[in-house]
Amino acid sequence: MSVTHHHVYIIGSGPAGYTAGLYAARANLKPYMAAGIQPGGQLTTTTDVENFPGFPEGIMGPELMEHFRAQAERFGLQVQYAMVDKVDLSARPFRLWEDNGSEHTADAVIISTGASAKYLYIPGEQEYLGRGVSACATCDGFFFRGKTVSVVGGGDTAMEEANFLTKFADKVYVIHRRDTLRASKVMQDRAMKNPKIEFLWNTQVTEVHGDGQKVTKLSLYNNQTEVANELEIDGYFSAIGHKPNTDLFKGVLDMDDVGYLKVESPSTATSIGGVFASGDVADPVYRQAITAAGMGCAAAIDAERWLESQEE
Repeated sequence: MSVTHHHVYIIGSGPAGYTAGLYAARANLKPYMAAGIQPGGQLTTTTDVENFPGFPEGIMGPELMEHFRAQAERFGLQVQYAMVDKVDLSARPFRLWEDNGSEHTADAVIISTGASAKYLYIPGEQEYLGRGVSACATCDGFFFRGKTVSVVGGGDTAMEEANFLTKFADKVYVIHRRDTLRASKVMQDRAMKNPKIEFLWNTQVTEVHGDGQKVTKLSLYNNQTEVANELEIDGYFSAIGHKPNTDLFKGVLDMDDVGYLKVESPSTATSIGGVFASGDVADPVYRQAITAAGMGCAAAIDAERWLESQEE
């Protein structure tokens, strides 16, 4: 089988990948993208996006990603709906294999494989994703003004999400399967002092219910008393963490304990020269579409400058 060579190969789409593609294309680097298992990334599971600049009336997540893709393609980004399942970054040109059996080489690689929110995968949870079920309070909290919501989790993320949601919701239930929190003392204290937050200890969510349009209630189970009951709710936020999509790069690139790729601040350079990372795959802090897009821009500029330095 023939091998196709590229100046810049982008792994993964979403705001980071498409922005990297746009900038690399405009720099005449003829970028190629393997769009991955979820073209458009996490935003394709979001309904209304109201915090992305330039859309005063808001825009649907999938539509926003279509705009990103179309703009990048207009300048020459080549998008292939394939997944990379093997890489060899030990020497240049880098070698990449896609799940369709094709082999590619590249002078530079930009990784934009994103992260996946962790869910419980209980009945109804995935069905109501974007319709009351969310994993991002910053993205979706605004839609629950005056409502009652729940946050599942016991770490810093859960406390952060719960506190943030009290800006909008009238009531926030924190549902935790244990009787103590993993969150740092300062985050625990802040949540416990908040009059809008109520803790449901030793409690597990067993099912998310809805009316076909939106979430209406949760089935709960107390693992100490073994009592099952229901909780009427408008929103359900999963705050049990995110998993960066970096399995492909284990043992190849430097990453932190969770699996986020390490980059040399202030650049997007990874531990291998010529390989760059952008978006949620390398961002455990902000995880927003706008910051991912910014990192995608930076990765393309970093790749362009690195390629120029190699030629010199």
